[in-house]
Amino acid sequence: MDFLLSFLATLMDTVFDILPIVVILFGFQFLVLRKRLPNLTTVCVGFVFVLFGLTFFLMGLEDALFPLGKAMARQLTDMAFTGNGDGMSGVPDWRQYLWVYVFAAAIGFSTTIAEPSLIAVAMKANEVSGGSLGTWGLRIAVAIGVAVGVALGAYRIVSGTPLHYYIMAGYGIVIIQTFFAKKWIIPLAYDSGGVTTSTVTVPLVAALGLGLATTIPGRNPLVDGFGLIAFASLFPIVSVLGYAQIGAWLERRRTPPQEE
Repeated sequence: MDFLLSFLATLMDTVFDILPIVVILFGFQFLVLRKRLPNLTTVCVGFVFVLFGLTFFLMGLEDALFPLGKAMARQLTDMAFTGNGDGMSGVPDWRQYLWVYVFAAAIGFSTTIAEPSLIAVAMKANEVSGGSLGTWGLRIAVAIGVAVGVALGAYRIVSGTPLHYYIMAGYGIVIIQTFFAKKWIIPLAYDSGGVTTSTVTVPLVAALGLGLATTIPGRNPLVDGFGLIAFASLFPIVSVLGYAQIGAWLERRRTPPQEE
């Protein structure tokens, strides 16, 4: 009974969330374009699938991913596991949280590899580039960027250092890379930072950040728990630009200089 009530409440919330999209799409189709929508039955069935899919996904977030992320953060930061603190003040020592950084990098890499939006972008990039840009190469480059970013974000939460220093330094690196990168990779690299903040990555990364800020002594969940997703958006840009630049450098090394 509780499950049914929770499902109905989430379903109603999802209906109100999707309603503006439906109004805009159908409103433009019938009032602006003034054309009959092709395959109306198929489109309506698709919207029903989207509605129920989002409902089950949101319930899964609340019942599985968020609690799992917080539980992992709590266990990894437990003083019985880390041996952290001096027993009196409980002041966190960042060196005692190495497993937290390893877990953050692993969860960032694995969720990004499984991210549906990244798979779609990588497939389209491979298609329009005529196969010169590998699907797996782009996905792995983005996943490495997210792994490094989430691990660094976890270190920031543990150490308590200000978020804006990391973000300013990261975008400084991006600006420098942009000047030296080939033009065709720049838009794709910037898009790669956006597609990581999607259905699979965000829930676990957010849960991890809030879990760390809740369990580490002296951290405020509101101040320190958020901001981890910013790292997951920033560092894929750095890694994709670097991936293209390293590839161009290796290509130049393989190509013998032409004699005059």
